[in-house]
Amino acid sequence: MMSSANFGFTQGDVLLVTGAGSGIGRATALRAAELGLAVSAWDLNPDGLAQTVDQIRAAGGRVHSWVADVSDPDAVAAGFSDAAAAVGSIRFLHNNAGPASSSPLPFDRALQICVTSAHTMTEQWATQLPDSASAMVVTTSVAGNRIGTESDWYSASKAALMGYVRHLAAHRAHEFRSNGVAPGMTDTPRLASFTESEIGQRALARIPLHRLASPDDIAYAVLFLLSPLSAYTNGVFLPVDGGWTVTQ
Repeated sequence: MMSSANFGFTQGDVLLVTGAGSGIGRATALRAAELGLAVSAWDLNPDGLAQTVDQIRAAGGRVHSWVADVSDPDAVAAGFSDAAAAVGSIRFLHNNAGPASSSPLPFDRALQICVTSAHTMTEQWATQLPDSASAMVVTTSVAGNRIGTESDWYSASKAALMGYVRHLAAHRAHEFRSNGVAPGMTDTPRLASFTESEIGQRALARIPLHRLASPDDIAYAVLFLLSPLSAYTNGVFLPVDGGWTVTQ
């Protein structure tokens, strides 16, 4: 299972993607498999995850799946053990899972779900790295880092995730590289009707490219940051927003 793109990955290396049941996580898992990576796909939604797995297998890819809440440390530890047995040591990690910004979550619980879960995943992953050529990418956001959103917990958690990335990049680069990809408005199920709304139309009008990002737009940025082509990229905040935030 190969793509015409070449990011320099070693065939058969393993990428773990959280939130792989839809949207950006699914796109990252599918494109990674096309590039010859084995994929450990995780999600809380078993139906969405099964669809991702079926698509990878139908195209000849190698995939492991794990249904789990990544804010549960026991589920995370069990998932890594299961993945290691199925596909081997995990060289790459995409910390992508997280609730929609519109979710009515209490502030403390939201930060636990978004930030503590990424820390839990990363710490567990770091115990089994094959070597220092490993890399991790967090899905952060332009929200909280470039703009403020109506959701207090969303802006706070996305800024905190990027702070965690900078810590890792400064202090654990001998183990792995760490970077953050920051989507703007992306055409995922969470924004299914957004562009048809009045506020959505106003937002689109301010994006120089005059469209939402596709999940693949974000996925390829993630894969570049993980790849050997990005071997000297560490601690960056990469907006993928069509130029939206430079117009604010």
